Amino acid sequence: MAVSPRRVSKSRKGMRNSHLGIHSLAPLTRCPKCAEQVRLHRVCKCGQYRNKKIF
Repeated sequence: MAVSPRRVSKSRKGMRNSHLGIHSLAPLTRCPKCAEQVRLHRVCKCGQYRNKKIF
């Protein structure tokens, strides 16, 4: 593995990793079948996705 020629500062490391916290603020929607809150583009626990039975 390569060794970086310079030390990465705390602020630069923080800027690089800032996208990691975005997922916790993901918007929620309601499942049309069971009315449970589900993250967008995810399958609900009841098995529905876009009004289709997945499993």
